[in-house]
Amino acid sequence: MAQAVAEAIDDSSHLLVQAGTGTGKSLGYLVPALAHGERVVVATATLALQRQLVERDLPRTVEALHPLLRRRPEFAMLKGRSNYLCLHRLHEGVPQEDADEAGLFDPFEAAAPTSKLGKDLLRLRDWSDDTETGDRDDLTPGVSDRAWSQVSVTSRECLGASKCAYGAECFAEAARERAKLADVVVTNHALLAIDAIEGAPVLPSHEVLIVDEAHELVSRVTGVASGELTPGQVNRAVRRAAKLVNEQAADALQTASEGFERLMELALPGRLEKIPEDLGYVLMALRDAARTVISALGATRDASVKDEDAVRKQALGAVENIHQVAERIVEASEYDVVWYERHDRFGASLRVAPLSVSGLLREKLFEDRSVVLTSATLKLGGDFNGVAASLGLAPESPQDPEGGEETAPRWQGLDVGSPFDYSKQGILYVAKHLAQPGREGSRADMLDELAELVEAAGGRTLGLFSSMRAAQAAAEDLRGRLDMPILLQGEETLGELIRSFSADARTCLFGTLSLWQGVDVPGPSCQLVVMDRVPFPRPDDPLMSARQKAVEEAGGNGFMAVAATHAALLMAQGAGRLVRASGDRGIVAVLDPRVERARYGSFLRKSMPEFWYTTDRNQVRRSLAAIDAAAKAQEA
Repeated sequence: MAQAVAEAIDDSSHLLVQAGTGTGKSLGYLVPALAHGERVVVATATLALQRQLVERDLPRTVEALHPLLRRRPEFAMLKGRSNYLCLHRLHEGVPQEDADEAGLFDPFEAAAPTSKLGKDLLRLRDWSDDTETGDRDDLTPGVSDRAWSQVSVTSRECLGASKCAYGAECFAEAARERAKLADVVVTNHALLAIDAIEGAPVLPSHEVLIVDEAHELVSRVTGVASGELTPGQVNRAVRRAAKLVNEQAADALQTASEGFERLMELALPGRLEKIPEDLGYVLMALRDAARTVISALGATRDASVKDEDAVRKQALGAVENIHQVAERIVEASEYDVVWYERHDRFGASLRVAPLSVSGLLREKLFEDRSVVLTSATLKLGGDFNGVAASLGLAPESPQDPEGGEETAPRWQGLDVGSPFDYSKQGILYVAKHLAQPGREGSRADMLDELAELVEAAGGRTLGLFSSMRAAQAAAEDLRGRLDMPILLQGEETLGELIRSFSADARTCLFGTLSLWQGVDVPGPSCQLVVMDRVPFPRPDDPLMSARQKAVEEAGGNGFMAVAATHAALLMAQGAGRLVRASGDRGIVAVLDPRVERARYGSFLRKSMPEFWYTTDRNQVRRSLAAIDAAAKAQEA
């Protein structure tokens, strides 16, 4: 891997590397990147890997390379502005509008010191005197999102270092300055997307980009490139702007806001393939009123408003967002998907997202630098082409048929394998005798099978479910049948659940999406990983359905390109929870017969580690009993 990364950097090409757990892929890209001497940006999806890089891998690599390089490359971490403590917010307080919404005029004074919020705020104030970074993730233990929101700002709300009284001491600005001087900048996918797609240069210029956990990149970029409008969000913007602009401009925005709210009360969930006439009128009114308010905010000043610059900046950011999203939806681009969403707690929202981000990535990510993308799961169905296509890359290293210049970014794929012998360490079991899962209703036969497997394993089970409802139903059912602890996602923080799961071998942990990708429990505590069904996207998911339809209209197989690829990626990640160390043994059980019976089943199986495969339920029970007995003997 290191050799391939070095060659890609040298010839300014791109590389996709599948590197399994335990290969040391961080060193595989850090060593050649540091040795090359150019500035490197490393973007990861998770906080855990960012910390591992900055606190463990980079210091060791820098020291190891020092005798050869005769220098010690500098490294720094850079995140979005809202991850850093804002001294202006801390000392001057929340702008009155936000304070009123929270029921606090000055949260530091009004929050009861004995309440959870009050204690968090007092601890943040004390921490501000000691921290060198102001990075939320350096605060241990952490604080609630509500408390953090009182002492942080988004990039839209920030006054800017030149206008802020605390600009010289700003933690976010200090992090940017450290990044400018560093040879290696560690950041996250979201900040990379903002830098590349929105044309906002938040990262320093760099010659090499490494994207770790690259299977997450399309999802993160889609999130950054999406927009949303809700009645609550629009009403907050109206209130923030009203005290700063003339009555006529404020009234126009208020009227447009009321029209939008009335319409959203009737909104039914689903895609809007064509913008309804009434929604179009409301959005044009919102767009035009927001534009007028933006102009007015730039032209007026009100000395009577306390901390007027901060209040104005916050109002401007809120109204600009409304203008941008309303204008984008009104334009009705064929490259956007628009839909209504309804949440039991938060009500209706209007959302817009790109139909595909492959064109954006091809244009913005792969020009003017060498890009290395790596993950434990980049080969789906046996090759890299599916993931590459989602990133905007054509089939490997396409050449102009006339022998001229390349017609697309040059890249190659490399699978460096794994230090684990999957065929001897694990079994992939598909319960082909079960009934095919339907869209609704309980699956009594699946719950019976699950209970028998968990009992045979003596606990030690990570249950990965396609929905929270299914996880809750399974937990409730098995708690009534089995005398062993069944933990359920949502009943405690994820970190605490994983700690409890790993501490007691008899314990089981059931949950949904974040468990498919975020659990690392080597050893005897996790010897059975169960998937209740193939995790296809919901049939009513507007964005996935639109992407599938677009592939079909272009002559491709929409189901395989979108739904099956989505499921294969999750199943590969889920199966990867089983073997985390060379001594691990266990079984991945898929309680969905389609993985054996359906035409796409072989594609899904090829996407997972090369475990020994069986559909024999009796063989699996014998194997689980043997694994359980061996684990108990080892514990004794």
